Amino acid sequence: MASDGFKDYFKILGVSRNATDKEIKSAFRKLARKFHPDLHPHDAWSESEFKEINEAYEILSDEDKKKSYEQFLNYWLKNRDGKRRDINKENDNQRLYEYLNFDYSLSDLIGRFSEVGKEIYSNISSDNNAQSLNLDAEFNLQISFLEALNGTKKNLLVNDERIEVKIPQGIETGSKIRIKNKGNIHSGKGKRGDLLIEVRIKSHPIWKLKGLDIYADLPISLDELALGANISVASPQGDTYLSIPSGSLPEQKLRLKGQGLHSIDDKGDLFFTLKLKFPENWSDEELRLLEKLRSVRIHEPRSSWFDQART
Repeated sequence: MASDGFKDYFKILGVSRNATDKEIKSAFRKLARKFHPDLHPHDAWSESEFKEINEAYEILSDEDKKKSYEQFLNYWLKNRDGKRRDINKENDNQRLYEYLNFDYSLSDLIGRFSEVGKEIYSNISSDNNAQSLNLDAEFNLQISFLEALNGTKKNLLVNDERIEVKIPQGIETGSKIRIKNKGNIHSGKGKRGDLLIEVRIKSHPIWKLKGLDIYADLPISLDELALGANISVASPQGDTYLSIPSGSLPEQKLRLKGQGLHSIDDKGDLFFTLKLKFPENWSDEELRLLEKLRSVRIHEPRSSWFDQART
């Protein structure tokens, strides 16, 4: 890092400015393995290095972010001989505004590009721009299905600060949690924005979420479909019983009311989709009974199918 707080993300990853996406990704993976916190528990320096590596890769692996960052880098290289200190002059202000005409707004870049954006901005003597500056920081958080179902607490490392976040029961993917006064800091004005945490729920092998409702495929046998049954099933809240009506059909949905996700003012339902499951190997007795069933069966399953096929 330069003495003025600027971070050269290319140097952090050890790649040249004309490095390919593949080379950037390869360098990131190598360094991430080297400094991963799991390999260096309670090592603050390794944790800091790991954070900078991830920060560098987040910028350089995104085409738009990389383009805007390179404009910042060009500006810093051009002005590091000391002329940058006179940036508060009117003509220098005008030149800077023209140079910072990026695809991203200046306020957005300040939140993304470490100290350099803050320093450049703090040297611009425009109160109007300071008032319109957005200091809110964003953080993406993935939680498990059961954490979303029951609620949880998470300890996050944001801007080198440990923050405990309470995840409410029944939170949905895309929901945002606002933590006051934990965002980016305006070094010139002493103001601080909020931290906006966007929650994403990891996929589960059985349970699927649609709003507050939970869906799952339920394997069912031929006799349970035909004759009906009262069977034990798993649910996110624990094991329970489900009544299968006689004459049920494959792909039919059965509902357990109120056993989905619970929010502050609403409850979702739990839906089971019946999936006919045959055994991999039939016993002799089962085959004998199936032969008996075939001999007494009166329903012809393909009667209407033939009528439609022949028209």
